[in-house]
Amino acid sequence: MNHFLLLDDNDVQHEFAAHLRRLREQAKLSRDGLAERSGVPASTIKKFELTGQISFRQLLLLWQSLDDLSRLFALTQNTSNQPSMPTSIEEVLKDGF
Repeated sequence: MNHFLLLDDNDVQHEFAAHLRRLREQAKLSRDGLAERSGVPASTIKKFELTGQISFRQLLLLWQSLDDLSRLFALTQNTSNQPSMPTSIEEVLKDGF
């Protein structure tokens, strides 16, 4: 049985922020320490962790400082082998998801 999650951009923003915060804490880095390592101001890191709001470039700088950037890059690679997701409720109902 397939299960679908209904996510919006806000959900994903908050999950990225939570993921990177966990990685920061696991690395025992303060926001100031991460700011020094990444070049992203500590105030921006705080805002990101609280709201999920950040520029894409700054997200990449933080990700590069805390995780393997190639993991994020892999999301952009060819996905033609993956089944297509339904784009409407009609497709969901038609295909019996």
